[in-house]
Amino acid sequence: MPEISTADFARLRDVRAGQPELVRAALDARRKRSLLADDGRLFIVAADHPARGALAVRDDESAMADRYDLLERLVTALGRPGVDGVLGTPDVLEDLALLGALDDKVVVGSMNRGGLRGATFEMDDRYTAYSAQAIKDSGLDFGKLLVRIALQDPGTAPTLEATARAVSEAAALRLPIMLEPFMSAWQDGRVVNDLTADAVITSMAIAAGLGESSAYSWLKIPVVDDMERVMAATTLPTLLLGGDPSSRPLETYGRWADALALPGVRGLVVGRTLLYPPDGDVATAVDVAAGLVHTQEARAGSSTGTHDPAARLHGTTTMDSSVPEGSNA
Repeated sequence: MPEISTADFARLRDVRAGQPELVRAALDARRKRSLLADDGRLFIVAADHPARGALAVRDDESAMADRYDLLERLVTALGRPGVDGVLGTPDVLEDLALLGALDDKVVVGSMNRGGLRGATFEMDDRYTAYSAQAIKDSGLDFGKLLVRIALQDPGTAPTLEATARAVSEAAALRLPIMLEPFMSAWQDGRVVNDLTADAVITSMAIAAGLGESSAYSWLKIPVVDDMERVMAATTLPTLLLGGDPSSRPLETYGRWADALALPGVRGLVVGRTLLYPPDGDVATAVDVAAGLVHTQEARAGSSTGTHDPAARLHGTTTMDSSVPEGSNA
């Protein structure tokens, strides 16, 4: 898709103000594709952060606050080869639909979490955006929800109940649904996710059993130590959760590539890491990640060597997958 012009944004605002029915028309007119790419893989760019109040990227507390800038970055990412789709809440996805950016893409509707970071009700993660039925009615391809499990917090009980209900509704609609589970706990007044292999395995086991059927359930999990043992814990198709920016790009890409080679791993979901790289080059950051997902090297588990796509970003893009994007934001 070509770059977004000032006129495109003006039309977007005018439609939202005067012709809101065109939002559904744009979604209905979207050209669709099969869920998986020809190689059986998926690379999804995530943009569901703003709706949960998570606007920060590295030291910039309001990096994602400018909606026009975010949309431009998303359009750039979606236009790159190997990017299969986008994950977002209704506001973001409907903007992209009106801009014509969703053709031939897998569109994942975020059910969103109501437990906002820092709130007294943070672990009461009731869903506040799409329902499974709304995702289906909007012609989207996939649902996504977060499942934070804090054994010492009573807010976990209604979260698990709501999640089971959402999974059951999705299965009845034959709608794939992506569950992102974490074992969580309150530490020093904030919710922290346990990123040990044992905790991730436990969260996967709990999430996989939610709902009346697991036929359409997928998992979205962080890349942690001992990923071979982690992936032995499920037969569900699994996507990897990207990491927050830090200081070890080659190590991070290597961990992603190694995890992508494991049985059951179907691809990668990454957001802020790629949309807001330190050097500002969204296209290059996205291209490297797409190469890891869709190349033979990634499937063979090759994460080093002269053809490693991560080498292209040596010294420029920084990230650390040990702290997943959805961990505490």
